[in-house]
Amino acid sequence: MRRREFITLFGGAAATWPLTTRAQQGERVRRMGLLMGVAADDPDSQASIAALKGGLQDAGWAEGRNIRIDMRWSGGDVPRLRAGAAELIALGPDVIVGGYGPTAPILQQATRTIPIVVAQSVDPVGGGFVDSLARPGGNLTGFIQFEYDLAGKWLDLLKEIAPQVSRVGVVRELEGGPGGIGQWAVIQAFASPMGVELSPINLRAGGERERSLAHFVRGPNHGLIVVVGTQATIQRERIVSLAARYRLPAVYFNRLFVKAGGLMSYGPNLADNYRRVAGYVDRILKGEKAGNLPVQAPTKYELVINLKTAKALGLTVPPTLLARADEVIE
Repeated sequence: MRRREFITLFGGAAATWPLTTRAQQGERVRRMGLLMGVAADDPDSQASIAALKGGLQDAGWAEGRNIRIDMRWSGGDVPRLRAGAAELIALGPDVIVGGYGPTAPILQQATRTIPIVVAQSVDPVGGGFVDSLARPGGNLTGFIQFEYDLAGKWLDLLKEIAPQVSRVGVVRELEGGPGGIGQWAVIQAFASPMGVELSPINLRAGGERERSLAHFVRGPNHGLIVVVGTQATIQRERIVSLAARYRLPAVYFNRLFVKAGGLMSYGPNLADNYRRVAGYVDRILKGEKAGNLPVQAPTKYELVINLKTAKALGLTVPPTLLARADEVIE
């Protein structure tokens, strides 16, 4: 075949290629880092990441075509979280998404230039990560895991399902920043008018929960509230087991505790948070500044009740409470 004939044939064939194929060939691939504070096999986080990727796809971003996603997991280990942040930043991403745990401060300490979107921040203003919720400033924005009033709701629910409870242990972690202290303060404000006596049960990475709980349960009419925390999430099966051993009606912040045998949970639908994160990632990749995007609260909350656990504790779930449940495990 002569050179001129080959060029003519090649050019004619190229003209028939689908427009989308030719557009994809010239499309710039953007890079997103994803830093998670839990283990890679955590089921809740896997569902959240699926929601994030679904949201990105809805916005026109598809892995392997115009976006690359680099992920790092820490399993609750802070040194691994710091190492993961450093590795992601070294890759030069256009934006980084941070999951739960101390990802916000670690990422912000590591970079003040790469945009950061946090999916599960506890108290970004109290932690000093943003100037305000409406105008974050700097390079970080995102979504909070809950509003502090939610902590009072946990106590309301505990009294509704177990009216006899008059002493409540609050499992919290002090190493997680202002979140544990803030949640305690809200529950304390609600407890006083109800005549409920509170006892803090400080959860540390090293343990001591068994001794603290054993000391707390001396006496009748006890209950338990487990507030938002990374270590609580990681140690959820052990916490649920201890609550069952001491026959404590307990309210948790996440449905995973109820799936593991806990009595009841009330908290945000985190998958929805991650779906909304995709919208912020899209806006940042299209040129908006993270500091101009307001930090937002969750919009979807879910109540989950385990009837099998209620029966084991000798509790009758009020019909009004069952009617409000988003999910009932039998």
